[in-house]
Amino acid sequence: MTENTLRVIASIRARPDKVNELHSLLSGLVEPTCSEKGCICYELLQNQKDPTDFVFVEEWEDDAALDAHLSSEHLQAALCQFPELVAEDPDIRRYRKVK
Repeated sequence: MTENTLRVIASIRARPDKVNELHSLLSGLVEPTCSEKGCICYELLQNQKDPTDFVFVEEWEDDAALDAHLSSEHLQAALCQFPELVAEDPDIRRYRKVK
């Protein structure tokens, strides 16, 4: 982890009747994403009290690496399935460490 890396928090809320399907879809993104150039960390978390609440905690070398991920075939294929599985649009935020 370096001072200039890009950190991302991506919150995704499942429809209550689609939690297992979304869990499977999101879990399938972890391995191919971790193999992408510029990916330092890509973790999927699920809220223990609210199983509809998923969060990716990510770290990327730079904005270009994240932008390449956002255009990747596996992510685009997953995003096509979101309308049936998610309760609202994902909330994706980019952060840098405060010096």
